[in-house]
Amino acid sequence: MAANVTPQGCGPNLDSLYYNLCDLSAAWGVVLEALAAAGVVFSFVLFLSLLSSLPFMQEKSRRRSMPLEACFLVFTCGLFCLTFAFIVKKDFCTCASRRFLFGVFFGGCFTCLLMQCVRLNFLARSNHEPKVWTLCLGALALWLVEVVINTEWLIITVVRNPQGILNSTAVDSRATAAPCNIANQDFVMALIYVMCLILAVVVASLVIMAGKVSQWKKHGAFILFTIVVTVGIWVAWIVMYVYGNQRHGWPTWDDPTLTIALVANAWVFLLFYTIPEFCCMTSEDESQQDFGEDGYHNRGVGYETILKEHSSQNIFIENKAFSMEDTTQGSKPMSPYSGYSGQVRSSVYQPTELALITKAHLAESTRNTTIPRASTAYAAHSESSAPPLHSEIGNPAYIQTNGNSGNGVHRNSHW
Repeated sequence: MAANVTPQGCGPNLDSLYYNLCDLSAAWGVVLEALAAAGVVFSFVLFLSLLSSLPFMQEKSRRRSMPLEACFLVFTCGLFCLTFAFIVKKDFCTCASRRFLFGVFFGGCFTCLLMQCVRLNFLARSNHEPKVWTLCLGALALWLVEVVINTEWLIITVVRNPQGILNSTAVDSRATAAPCNIANQDFVMALIYVMCLILAVVVASLVIMAGKVSQWKKHGAFILFTIVVTVGIWVAWIVMYVYGNQRHGWPTWDDPTLTIALVANAWVFLLFYTIPEFCCMTSEDESQQDFGEDGYHNRGVGYETILKEHSSQNIFIENKAFSMEDTTQGSKPMSPYSGYSGQVRSSVYQPTELALITKAHLAESTRNTTIPRASTAYAAHSESSAPPLHSEIGNPAYIQTNGNSGNGVHRNSHW
């Protein structure tokens, strides 16, 4: 009857299979359940954000990585969902799902990371990436290998040990179902292929750091840091699951150990890879689309910018601020800056105020000066006689006299 007592926090009609989900005395189930539920919601929000940002991505390399990123998020969400199968107690369904889906979901995450490493290695060396369908097919092929391995292993173990009561002292027959009757060492050995994928991701991410194009090394650093932390988590839970719990007499800590490994590794995938990668993609895409309010690129439009752009071609842009002056030629005084062409100050003659005043006085005096005109006496003389020679004009003896009789000009000799 003590075994049928409902734990604190659970309802009276709840099946004992789900006591770990609500038992307040066993806080590990409640805490890990909350973390797993938050991870499911967060993964779903990131998945929707990734799909909604796809139409706004201009760079082709970003768009080509979206299928692998989406698949990685799906498998990560699967890890959070699988956590509930490890929190509840054992029966045929939960044990079968544990043994099969543990390697399948982790294998899917690591194959996506491995294909991302292959893609980044191409970009870091030649700035050229393979086709997206080849990467997706490669990830699918590697993932199907793990699916086949887990399927065969599960079928063989279930057929060899059919469902039944293997321990006569057991109170609940669900604890001795065939999928649950498996040693911890066998569970770990079934994950050898997944460990090989982890090793491949470590090597591939290290090779990215040796590439030539530094732009893609940052993305490789995200994968490298994520996989290093993952290796630490896997080493910790394998040691505890195989040796630590049995040596210290904690067989009841087998399920909490696997549950902690699932939740911790799934959050590492989100925090150390998915979120930084998503932020990096969106920030770089916004920097490439740096437009102003009018739809054009933000750039300097000052006079200094124009001179810098056209200095190599020796093109001088007319300054519109000075071209507003009236350029009509007339009696109106013209602005000294009307002919401003944008040249350097040292190469353009700029008159001072004193020079302008002096020039104005000279122009006024020139307009007041009378032009000498020919007299009528000279005109009459030109009609009556031949024009004097040049030598005679320069001779002082050549004197022109005008009488009052009005007969014209008379030449008197002084000799």
